[in-house]
Amino acid sequence: MKELSRVKGGIGVEVYAKPGPQEKYWDAEIETMNLRQIREYQLEQLKYMVRFCYENSPYYRAVFNEKGVNPDKINSLEDVKHLPFTNKQIERERQEAAPDFGDMICVPEEEIVYVSASSGSTGVPTISPFTAKDFDEFQDYQARLFWAIGMRAKDRYVHALNFTLFVGGPDVIGAMRTGALGVWAGAIPSERLLFILKSFKATITWTTPSYAWYLGETAQKEGMDPKKDFSLEKIIVAGEPGGSITSTRRAIEELWGVELYDFYGLSDLFGANAGMCECQNGLHIYEDHHIVEVLNPETMEPVGDMERGELVLTTLRKMARPMIRFRTGDIVTVTREKCECGRTHPRIMGIHGRLDDMLIITGVNVFPSDIEAVVRKDERLTGEYRMVVYKEEHLDRFDVEIEKLDAVEMDEEVLAQEVREVIKVRVGVSPKRVIVLKEGELPRATHKAKRVIDKRNKVWSD
Repeated sequence: MKELSRVKGGIGVEVYAKPGPQEKYWDAEIETMNLRQIREYQLEQLKYMVRFCYENSPYYRAVFNEKGVNPDKINSLEDVKHLPFTNKQIERERQEAAPDFGDMICVPEEEIVYVSASSGSTGVPTISPFTAKDFDEFQDYQARLFWAIGMRAKDRYVHALNFTLFVGGPDVIGAMRTGALGVWAGAIPSERLLFILKSFKATITWTTPSYAWYLGETAQKEGMDPKKDFSLEKIIVAGEPGGSITSTRRAIEELWGVELYDFYGLSDLFGANAGMCECQNGLHIYEDHHIVEVLNPETMEPVGDMERGELVLTTLRKMARPMIRFRTGDIVTVTREKCECGRTHPRIMGIHGRLDDMLIITGVNVFPSDIEAVVRKDERLTGEYRMVVYKEEHLDRFDVEIEKLDAVEMDEEVLAQEVREVIKVRVGVSPKRVIVLKEGELPRATHKAKRVIDKRNKVWSD
């Protein structure tokens, strides 16, 4: 594995060495490593990480002892199944049990140089700490993802993510490591962001799928043509499943005249953990930093290639607070087939939604992303939608609200029935009603869209 190396810049400052602009990979050795090499590296790191956790974290030592896990007994990657799971709730409980950083951490506070935080259902933010080396490797990983979409020194990158404790905020540093010009815009009003994108002739930006769509609509309302009046060539999206839904991705690409790339990240680990390459066929998640498991959420047994399951990750290089078998709650499909780009690591081929976003309607699992795939593909609709879930005669039912384009002239009842039938074919169960609204009636999200209103009691929080 390459070490981060610094070289002298043009005015004597130290900068990170990077590949030449024509080179395909940020770290060719790692990105094209064969499976045997990957597994050998992972086992070495897993052995070290389990012992490191046992010797330095009060929580991990206690839970390992409780489960009968001895670091000396980790002799193969299959032994990961004997390690206890962690999740967001455990993370929060351990932080509350031992303020401020919790007893999962493995280093003294003096070694922590950066923290991000995410809000939780209790209102208490959960902290994600980084040592200086963690942070360095975090941004090198981000640079790897940026390089894979084609970001180079010629690019001007506008970072439109929140900087306030959000783990994705510092990712602009990873972009700058590729040599690109980094514009630290942050989360700002759409009119201001449009001004910055246009004034700086930005070639790449990063936001959520909903906001990318909203921003394009806002530009049109202000008399601008997203395709002609901006210099954008690529848009990165994350935070919602839409970027991995072909119809949604193509709709945003058509609106802006760009290539759209989906990234996936977790505040509990670091900014983006996976991202598309130039092939736009799945999100590469690199196993020099993670052990990737996809498990049946009921049995916690592995599922097959391209079968839906919960993504479970074990960190291999993050030292401040390692995560052992972290249950992400995200339902994904993963393939280990080699990508056409030549990268050999697993790819997330579908991010279908949160486990706690999953609806069970008459025994059928329904994800908002399945509805989105239908709505975004229908050229008679704006692409906006909302699901309303409720109980009727002790059964769970759902309605789908959609918007008809003003320019489309057709009977709304006919349109509703046609959309309802397409949903039934794709999902396996049909909404009780499809409600057709006028263009612009559904609320537009300025960041992450709220796609589900749940009117049932004690099922999930709004």
